[in-house]
Amino acid sequence: MAVELCLLLLLFCGSTISEVQPIYKPPPGTLDFGFVPAKTYDTGAYHEPGAIGILFKIVHAFLYLVQPNTFPQDLIRKLAQQQFGNTQGDYQKPENVVLTLQAIYYEIGFIVSAALGLLFILLLPLVGLCFCMCRCCDNCGGEMHQRQKKNADCQRSCFATFLFVASLIISVGVLCAYAANQHLTNQVRGAKKLVNSNFKDLKIFLNDTPAQIDYLVSQYNTTKDKALSDLNNVGSVLGIRVQEQLGKEVRPALDAALTMAGAIRETKEALENVSVSVEVLQEGTERLHANLTEVKMHLSNTLNDSACNAAQAASTCNIIKNSLGQLSINANFSGLPGVSSQLAKVNDVLKIDLSSLVQKGYAAFNDTPDLVVNQTRNILSDIKSVLESIGSNITTFTRALPVQKILADLMVHLTQTEAYVQDYFPLVEQYDFYRWLGCLILCCMLVLILVFYYLGLLCGTCGYDKHASPTTRGCISNTGGNFLMAGVGFSFLFSWVLMIVVVLTFVTGGNVEKLVCEPFEDKNLFKVLDTPYLLNKHWKNYLAGIIFKNPNVNLTFEKVYSDCKENKGIYTSLHLEHLFNINELLNISMYTEDVALKIEHIQINLSKIILLDEIGKENLLNFSSSGIDGIDFSAYLTEINKSVTKVDLLSFANDLEARADQLPKGALENALKGHANNIRMIHNQQVVPLEQAMSTLNQSIRLLKRTSSELMVKVKNVISAVNAAQNLINNNASQVIVQETKKYVDTIIGYFEQYTEWVKESISMEVAACKPIANVIDTAVDIFLCSYIADSVNTFWFGLGGSSMFLIPAIIFAVKLSKYYRRMDTEDVYDDSVEQW
Repeated sequence: MAVELCLLLLLFCGSTISEVQPIYKPPPGTLDFGFVPAKTYDTGAYHEPGAIGILFKIVHAFLYLVQPNTFPQDLIRKLAQQQFGNTQGDYQKPENVVLTLQAIYYEIGFIVSAALGLLFILLLPLVGLCFCMCRCCDNCGGEMHQRQKKNADCQRSCFATFLFVASLIISVGVLCAYAANQHLTNQVRGAKKLVNSNFKDLKIFLNDTPAQIDYLVSQYNTTKDKALSDLNNVGSVLGIRVQEQLGKEVRPALDAALTMAGAIRETKEALENVSVSVEVLQEGTERLHANLTEVKMHLSNTLNDSACNAAQAASTCNIIKNSLGQLSINANFSGLPGVSSQLAKVNDVLKIDLSSLVQKGYAAFNDTPDLVVNQTRNILSDIKSVLESIGSNITTFTRALPVQKILADLMVHLTQTEAYVQDYFPLVEQYDFYRWLGCLILCCMLVLILVFYYLGLLCGTCGYDKHASPTTRGCISNTGGNFLMAGVGFSFLFSWVLMIVVVLTFVTGGNVEKLVCEPFEDKNLFKVLDTPYLLNKHWKNYLAGIIFKNPNVNLTFEKVYSDCKENKGIYTSLHLEHLFNINELLNISMYTEDVALKIEHIQINLSKIILLDEIGKENLLNFSSSGIDGIDFSAYLTEINKSVTKVDLLSFANDLEARADQLPKGALENALKGHANNIRMIHNQQVVPLEQAMSTLNQSIRLLKRTSSELMVKVKNVISAVNAAQNLINNNASQVIVQETKKYVDTIIGYFEQYTEWVKESISMEVAACKPIANVIDTAVDIFLCSYIADSVNTFWFGLGGSSMFLIPAIIFAVKLSKYYRRMDTEDVYDDSVEQW
């Protein structure tokens, strides 16, 4: 509701909102509000002059030579603030005299240039009049008599060349002036399209604003739907959060109990392995002892044979006899204590399925989300009704305010303005045609003079006969001289008119370029307009005084233009926060107060959760007193660490066979090898299984030793952890629930915070971007005034003025050259003296 109020208040000011906000870091579960609908503006407030741009740059360079000073911000401020002529003697005040001198110093380039132009305007007609009267008196070359000189051909060629060059320069100037004149006309004719584009963008600006506001308001549904989704899934949101917090202590306790249940099963298996392995080892060692005794007896009988008395076998037989004592068992398992009593107690413990009891605790704890759902049904319905009422309030308030009427009024004003421009644009084109025609006439004046000069040069050059005397020159040559004098005459007639136009357009166009266009481009012009108390002596900031009726607000033309140039919104550009603060209007407490109160009333009871009952705890204690810690592990490990026999039977058999090979071939050798094979068989059939049984016994004994180590302490720790977790659920769960409920409230409120922050950011960056306003200013000043008018006018006077200046040398060379082309009335003999005229 606050959002809608804010947006509609902005419309009452004729604009919408745009304010740069700090970067917002949303809570987990970021909402996607999409993109604010916006159309692209058509106007490109940039003008590319094309090929004539080269001439514009040349003119700018010339103006820089005439006026190299920077834009005089301070001088203009002082001049604008100074009161001239209000009282008698204002101009004689020292400060006013200083300002006048400073203005003259800044304009010295224009003043000197204009003074030279005025001198041209005054002197050239006067000189022309005097020149005409002088020639009428047969002076100044008016006498139709020409003295003959040796260098006459050289002088004639030089005068013709100089006149031709001057004519070419004048022609270039005429072409520049004509191109500038035509360029301005073309741009004026094409300006209608640019004007229409600006009006179209302004209409888009107004038409899109309601849709953008409606979109911002409609996205409240996204926030509401997400909040309702979380509320509908309160078990998976709040319930799981509570479960996760309690699970930090509950799950480790249950995991420890489940681990202890597994240890009981492993203990039973280990005890069974010990009992079976000891029995196997006892029976096996007895059988092995009997077999080894029998082998020793048979070997002894064989070694007592008479064959061992031979010299070759005696030593070998003696060695074998001495090693017979190694054929005996090493480990004795008959004295190991039994584990039947411990196994019986563990079996009694396992009659109760501890794992099943622990799993019941897990299941009860995992039902926490369901408990939350069942205990929050009534509150959820209240919260949903609050959210629905907020949405209906926004819709009702939107319909109650006359948004469309305000926009319709603005559109009417814009349409009327557009119609006014469209009605008067033909008149502008008509006046531009008159201007174009006048400038064309000025160009035609110069073209007429150039025609006479070019015809004079053509006829004079083609008709000239160097063998003819001055009195016998041909008709064509004489006509060329007459053309040249006609060009001189029209030069005197037209030059001052041309120079008047040049001076007026130079002073006007040059100062527009230096005092308006250049400072507009680097924004120094806005800095002058933003000078405190400049436009209104009672207002510090003029724009703020107009908009807010409060001139103390720091609102400047430069900032507004720059913001609109960057396509920001009116709210930021015009600092409308001084009319109403969007942060206050978008106070999230207006959305969330009722929701937070409802959620904070949630009460959840988890006392029905039983992690491990007394039977399970008693079962753990029975296991700790099963007696496995009383087993004599050292006796077992002592025998286990021994080998089954004193000697490795395989090594003994291999050694016996090797010594048999040292004996002479015969019955003794074969008998010994038979005994060796018998020993190998005993090893494979009896010793290897015994070693495997010893390995199993070793693993089981060591497992039992680890399990029995501080068994009572371990069991008590498990029971203590389970009791602590149960106590947390029974007594302290309310604190956890309150804490997690607050987090849950923060999550729900976070959705509203995201919505309001998104609204602020969208309003600042996307809603009602004021680029069209900056485009209108750029179109009016940068394009129409500067690019179209000022550049064209400056190029026109530059070309026209240059041509007018070169009329002076053209007049001199034409008068000199005409003497060599015209037919003389009298002639003289050859004379070396310099002609005086």
